[in-house]
Amino acid sequence: MITIRLSRPSDLPALFAIWQGAVRATHLFLTEQDIAFYAQQVRDHYLPSCPFWVATGRNDQPRGFLGMTDSKIDALFIDPAHHGQGIGRALVDHAASLSRSLTVDVNEQNEGACGFYKKLGFRQVGRSELDDSGKPFPILHLERP
Repeated sequence: MITIRLSRPSDLPALFAIWQGAVRATHLFLTEQDIAFYAQQVRDHYLPSCPFWVATGRNDQPRGFLGMTDSKIDALFIDPAHHGQGIGRALVDHAASLSRSLTVDVNEQNEGACGFYKKLGFRQVGRSELDDSGKPFPILHLERP
């Protein structure tokens, strides 16, 4: 059973571990230097500064999380040990319950994420050559009306 709740400060170490595990499992195009660069930003700035929707299992243990600003999904990461168990879909469904339409940016080279969002009805509406940090990792802009 999946429960979705708001994040708490005590979740931060688990959320960072989920982020790191998910990135290593799905962002195979990143080097160790790239991962270290993003990890510092995620751990020190992003995770502590935003509330997240956390999907938990038994014992309230986080299995994935979603960050959202208005109708934009800013982050969706699932513990790789729980990939394919409906957690990502449950979090996107929760996001859809909060906003009529949804948008998300996804790394073009993350084929698993691109396929996931396509299965959920998202379609490409744009593309950027660089990511938000100015690095050469193309970003697809998706929306689901």
